[in-house]
Amino acid sequence: MVDQQYAPYAALLLRVSMGILFILHGLYLKVFVFSMAGASGYFGSLGLPGWFAWVVMIYETIGGIMLILGIYARPVAVFLGVHLLAAAYLGHGNAGWQFTNRGGGYEFPVFWAIACFALALLGDGIHAMKRSVMPQSN
Repeated sequence: MVDQQYAPYAALLLRVSMGILFILHGLYLKVFVFSMAGASGYFGSLGLPGWFAWVVMIYETIGGIMLILGIYARPVAVFLGVHLLAAAYLGHGNAGWQFTNRGGGYEFPVFWAIACFALALLGDGIHAMKRSVMPQSN
């Protein structure tokens, strides 16, 4: 049974905390820690075009802001969840399960993807600026 009284607050907590993490991961980590040149080089080492690091940085940052503000949080969470599964496979798959392994394993991105899908199922939560329209069940 879902607690109808507190579930909207749980979604808010999940939405805002994941939004902050996406901003830190997209903007802070890629721009200020690794630098965009370093991030582009890493993407290139994965067989992706280096410029794709910029695309990922932009949509992680914008997606994080959208989650925090509650702007279409459900589809944003699904998009970012799929992104994280791709990151787990492409960027961390060869490093093994543990995220503490050299190169970072796939444990963290997979768990984070599951949290994104849980948010998408749970809903936008309270204080969302632009709620996602979902079909009503009978």
